Amino acid sequence: MDPKGQRVKLNDGHFIPVLGFGTAVPPEFPKSEALEVTKFAIEVGFRHIDCAHVYRNEEYVGQAIQSKIADGTVKREDIFYTSKLWCTFLRPELVRPALEKSLKTLQLDYVDLYIIHFPLAVKPGEELFPKDENGKLISDSVDLCHTWEALEKCKDVGLTKSIGVSNFNHKQLEKILNKPGLKYKPVCNQVECHPYLNQSKLLDFCKSHDIVLVAYGALGSQRIKEWVNLNLPVLMEDSVLCAIAKKHKQTPALVVLRYQIQRGVVVLAKSYNKKRIKENIQVFDFELTPEDMKAIDGLNRNIRYYEFLMWVDHPEYPFSEEY
Repeated sequence: MDPKGQRVKLNDGHFIPVLGFGTAVPPEFPKSEALEVTKFAIEVGFRHIDCAHVYRNEEYVGQAIQSKIADGTVKREDIFYTSKLWCTFLRPELVRPALEKSLKTLQLDYVDLYIIHFPLAVKPGEELFPKDENGKLISDSVDLCHTWEALEKCKDVGLTKSIGVSNFNHKQLEKILNKPGLKYKPVCNQVECHPYLNQSKLLDFCKSHDIVLVAYGALGSQRIKEWVNLNLPVLMEDSVLCAIAKKHKQTPALVVLRYQIQRGVVVLAKSYNKKRIKENIQVFDFELTPEDMKAIDGLNRNIRYYEFLMWVDHPEYPFSEEY
């Protein structure tokens, strides 16, 4: 089944495919690896590609998209491409130049979705993670409402079709939603979301404001020690998920992807393994029962794999709130 038929309408009238391909490169791979796997993902049917300036591989992901357009596999309008505004560019005057730089790197005229990567401003400059002499990140004070206005202008001039946010808690979202003179609501909030952190309160909040929740880390995590607490249990080994997978003759990964789609969540599947990439697109070939869904809901234990503890002292650190 072509996942193009599997799309959700955003609050600005555009459509987003419910299954996306995440392109962040694991540290053990060269950044150029993104070229091969993104081409492969498009070949097997992925139409929603999620990337970011901070991944430092937009050049290769862009080349992959160009090559699949050139060989006739897809047209530009078949691809839904997301990029993200990094924390060093949150000052309003830096927003459009950051997006234009990404577009140039990607060789694209527009992105489909441009989102604020984190609600945490850090010192502008070449360094992606500017640190002081004690190794602490140097924060910047920026009113995110002003950042948002700069994103609205990018949408108005056609550099991006839709605009949204990532890693915002409900209070930070409310700040934007309640902004005087708001022109466009965020279409989405992209957050870590999986059966151990099912984000049900944030999901309800987003649904009530017609904002789509997009799930990253949906398969648990890639267990990279710099980013993730390795003492946490491995999601894919969960006995409940394994039992449900066995019942449906599917993999645990497909079960957790299907779970998100059935709850109305747009889900990103990140893999650099071709066999798994091909497998993940089969999420449309089966359905979970209400009992399955209830059992998976019951696994929630508020385990956050990606805590981004280096930012815990930042005044806008989003994860101290319950949701």
